[in-house]
Amino acid sequence: MLECFPSQNSSPYYLMGYLAMLNEYPLSAAGYGDIHAVNLREMIFIMIYVSFDMILGAYLIGNMTALIVKGSKTERFRDKMTDLKKYMDRNRLGRDIRNQIKGHVRLQYESSYTEASVLQDLPISIRAKISQTLYKSYVENIPLFKGCSSEFINQIVVRVNEEFFLPGEVIMEQGNVVDQLYFVCHGTLEEVGIRADGSEERVSNFGPNSSFGEISILCNIPQHYTVRVCKLCRLLRIDKQSFSNILEIYFQDGRIILNNLLEGKVSNVRVKQLESDITFHIGKQEAELALRVNSAAYHGDLHQLKGLIRAGADPDKTDYDGRSPLHLASSRGYEDITLFLIQEDVDINISDKFVNTPLLEAIKNGHDRVASILVKEGAELKIDAAGSFLCTVVARGDSDFLKRILSNGIDPNSKDYDHRTPLHVAASEGLYLMTKLLLGAGASVFSKDRWGNTPLGEAQICGNNNLIKLLEEAKSTQLFEFPDCSHETTDNAHLRKCTVFPFHPWDPKDKSKHGIVLWVPQTIEELIKTSAEQLNFPSGSRGSCILSEDAGKILNVDMISDGQKLYLISQTN
Repeated sequence: MLECFPSQNSSPYYLMGYLAMLNEYPLSAAGYGDIHAVNLREMIFIMIYVSFDMILGAYLIGNMTALIVKGSKTERFRDKMTDLKKYMDRNRLGRDIRNQIKGHVRLQYESSYTEASVLQDLPISIRAKISQTLYKSYVENIPLFKGCSSEFINQIVVRVNEEFFLPGEVIMEQGNVVDQLYFVCHGTLEEVGIRADGSEERVSNFGPNSSFGEISILCNIPQHYTVRVCKLCRLLRIDKQSFSNILEIYFQDGRIILNNLLEGKVSNVRVKQLESDITFHIGKQEAELALRVNSAAYHGDLHQLKGLIRAGADPDKTDYDGRSPLHLASSRGYEDITLFLIQEDVDINISDKFVNTPLLEAIKNGHDRVASILVKEGAELKIDAAGSFLCTVVARGDSDFLKRILSNGIDPNSKDYDHRTPLHVAASEGLYLMTKLLLGAGASVFSKDRWGNTPLGEAQICGNNNLIKLLEEAKSTQLFEFPDCSHETTDNAHLRKCTVFPFHPWDPKDKSKHGIVLWVPQTIEELIKTSAEQLNFPSGSRGSCILSEDAGKILNVDMISDGQKLYLISQTN
């Protein structure tokens, strides 16, 4: 082998480098036996060639290794740690928070084999089944969801994410806005309150099957206490938006959740302290739900209305004006919604703050078919101060509305505060058509107001000959059908009373005596006779008369107003 080397005159350094290069790189790789150096120039060439071959081989092996392991979990972890270190150095974060960040990332790396992210490439239906298998037993045993429907629980389960936390980590801080709801699968957490001086006070502990963050999310208030991990925890998390979307669909379960908080199924001191907030939120939800139901009824959306009611909404719930869905459906003329609400056993005669019933709303807006449906189902036309209402309708000249309201059972002889009937108003205004409608509905021409005026008398004052003729014909007809009606001065609901004294109204006060209160009878003779008997009048009723306060002689009881003072005297005096 030595004879192949150059002569002794060659530099020993080249010889040593050549031998070292061949020793590091296998001779077979260099092609020993095929090529060998015989002089210094060839020795230098072989050294350069072998060096280049070694560098190229190392480069190729490194690239192939990088291609094989590219995207591996370890590489991603290292890249993430490198980026975090750069971030922490750039922002000069403290040692404690550095250790927490590193520990949390390392925990994620070590538990990544069971992390839900490996399921992201699977179809949603398969992921839902996996989530139900893994997490449903934890979620359905949480006291917050006691009594909730299985559909609601399933929606929660398929949207939760699994997370791990190391001891000492703070998950929620006091005073912060919360947008996550957590359920405890394993581990222990503590809830602490921060006093004004910065000291801590332990409020409660969370173990498996517990939840936290629900009060802040449901009531839209800041977090009242800090939640910190005591032992390694495995938690399930659902974000506020997803949870709120589920509650909008299953709002009946939302009320159950709030009731669980109030009724103590979630036994915790914080609930008692926040009871007023929870109660307020329940009322707010009820009001919003009533508006949604009323909105569906107002716009005629039967599909949405059915969905809301079948999901637990109360169809009898009213809005701020006391209007129920039946009020709105009747006023808009929606027959299908009216029938559906009747099938749901709603109060068909409910009144709003303006004392309007669904039947009255249908009549006002001219929806005769809806009105007939309501009447068929037992609706009654109830109107406070019906006399004043009818008189207003007549004075307004709304004959169509008057016709509809009379056909639905309102009493045409209802009287206002002056005992005037709608027929009085129609006759005094010369409204022939309105008078005819009222007479056709059974209005009496013998009704008298507080001044003793009849509709016929009002028509005579008005001077409408056609109207006078119509009323006279009606009077003849009613006299034939009801012979006693000519003696009526008013109905029993508005009887008049008077006070009769046994002395002259101009007598001095020392001659005053006690009087007696009597109902005004049908004739003046009856009044004189009854007064004389009750007052033990010396001359009796023979030769006596009744005077007013102005000493005017009253000849007819129609001249007597309700509550008037009268005086019984002997005409011989």
